[in-house]
Amino acid sequence: MGEESGAGAQALRPAAFLDRDGVLNVDIGYAFRPADLRLTPGAGEAVARLNAAGYLVFVVTNQSGIARGLYTLEQAQAFNAALALALSRAGGHVDRFYLAPHHPDGSVAEYALDHFDRKPNPGMILRALEEWPVDRARSFLIGDKETDMEAARRAALPGHLYAGGNLDDLVRDIIRGT
Repeated sequence: MGEESGAGAQALRPAAFLDRDGVLNVDIGYAFRPADLRLTPGAGEAVARLNAAGYLVFVVTNQSGIARGLYTLEQAQAFNAALALALSRAGGHVDRFYLAPHHPDGSVAEYALDHFDRKPNPGMILRALEEWPVDRARSFLIGDKETDMEAARRAALPGHLYAGGNLDDLVRDIIRGT
């Protein structure tokens, strides 16, 4: 699942920051059961294309269902592991999952806040930029909501709105333009 840090004397690499629900997997609302996982069209191929082009791939995902008491952090991590496995079957590899379990209206006290990691705040993106050898000038974010686009703006990265269709087509077009 790629929890290791990539920091060190490595050469800088471009990074793709991908939202999870609605970009990599079909958004069914509070997805946490691996059995409910369905990749969006072209998701595995898109991640494989990014890997082949030398991009680091990070998933940055708000998971307010944890703060709302609908599922646990461990269940969200199990879903992420299932997603990583499904993407790997198409040849794709995620370098790291970043997850924000917070929501200001949450019922689980430790997560009931508007944390700096929760999009539209850029915390998850900024952490990845600090922890990994990222070439910021060649990096971007793909999300399906305005909060994703705002997080990209706040992190000074280009944001690309995914409105459905084949994710690999969008990734191919973005890579051609960077």
